[in-house]
Amino acid sequence: MMLGFQLIACHCAKPATEDASAQASPYVRPVFVTGPPLMVYRTRADLADKVPVILTADGSSIASYPDPRDLQGASGPPRPTTLHKGYLLDNRGINGHVAFLKMTYAEYAALKEAPSAQDLMGLIIDKDPLVELCDCGDKQAFSNKVEQLDRLIDDGKLRTICKVIK
Repeated sequence: MMLGFQLIACHCAKPATEDASAQASPYVRPVFVTGPPLMVYRTRADLADKVPVILTADGSSIASYPDPRDLQGASGPPRPTTLHKGYLLDNRGINGHVAFLKMTYAEYAALKEAPSAQDLMGLIIDKDPLVELCDCGDKQAFSNKVEQLDRLIDDGKLRTICKVIK
């Protein structure tokens, strides 16, 4: 059972300046977010192959979780993309209320149907797995997401340019 659209806040770009080098900056973000946000994160442990679920704000129950068919894409499950320095690019739709299951993408995708939300609560590894979470704006604004995000990470600008969630 997946939740539909999530409300995505508008992110504003840094103010334009008269400096031509600032206008040509590779870090300028779009003023309006029209598509899904680019979420970049780091976790306390290696959870890249574990299935994420979204908890309610108080963490007492699961608000959203995938159907096993959601993890059976033609190019494989939507695992996060590895970025520099231990960062990951989300490909599932996580937020600050994410938790990860003990199950791998392959194990979960092999299920005939999704377990109940109550059963999934018992499979959570850590209810607070994130060290960092940044919303880097509209995915459509990036011409080469991985290269551009790696550059932000390498230049120490991820937390300056992207909206820090955690």
